[in-house]
Amino acid sequence: MTSIISKKNTSFTESNAIKNKPELKKNEKWKMLAVSLLSVGLVLLIWFIITALQWVSPLFLPSPQAVFHKFIEVSQQGFMKATLWQHLASSMSRVLIALFAAIIVGVPIGLWMGLNKWARAVIDPLVELLRPIPPLAYLPLLVIWFGIGETTKILLIFFSILAPVIISSTHGVLSHQINRERAALSLGASKSQIFWHVILPTALPHIITGIRIGLGVGWSTLVAAELVAADRGIGFMVQSAAQFLITDTVILGIIVIAIVAVSFELYLRWLQKQLSPWYSKQL
Repeated sequence: MTSIISKKNTSFTESNAIKNKPELKKNEKWKMLAVSLLSVGLVLLIWFIITALQWVSPLFLPSPQAVFHKFIEVSQQGFMKATLWQHLASSMSRVLIALFAAIIVGVPIGLWMGLNKWARAVIDPLVELLRPIPPLAYLPLLVIWFGIGETTKILLIFFSILAPVIISSTHGVLSHQINRERAALSLGASKSQIFWHVILPTALPHIITGIRIGLGVGWSTLVAAELVAADRGIGFMVQSAAQFLITDTVILGIIVIAIVAVSFELYLRWLQKQLSPWYSKQL
């Protein structure tokens, strides 16, 4: 009788633990978010203390208040014949065009390489040769071929995003479990059904991860791309301000680039969870 009661109590506590798991996960997420915000706030506090005590000249490190006032000024009055939002719109249009082009080109090539060993043997060495080359190395050649227009800027960002997208797409196809493919074949699935319902869902999280990595590299290449005869863009704004030692505008541009990049990263993480909710549970 005692053993039966103890078993019931054990099963009751286990069921309660299962029910409380979502709440524990939510609490853990809030704690992690609080720690992340605290770390950012700590950096801002250190920055404020350094500038308030005048340990560094404002020429080299302006205060957070000065950067905020510059944000208001550039947003309303502009800098180098364009407002902050016009500079940001120009930069985002270049990055997004390059990103979509890299997805349209890179994902099919990566999937093909994952499905076909001969395609992988031909293309993989070319991708591995392309991947370690700094994007700035393409710049003189692109200027010679395409001039100093928008095409050169977009292509420079495109090449920086392309390799991560191809590599992640290939890895996604190669990482699918062969047992699932055999099970689908045994149930009478066709090759196209196996691709759409077995291989592609497995590859999708890896593809999005490659897009996340590529987008980060693309944003880092943005400043270099906008050095080429640009009259608008966040990178152009930062470079122009640096030439005239307008440090608060330089820091403002860096902060804007970081905030936009983090926003894209968070959106892609959310999209990855929506399109492949099973992936995080497998890790």
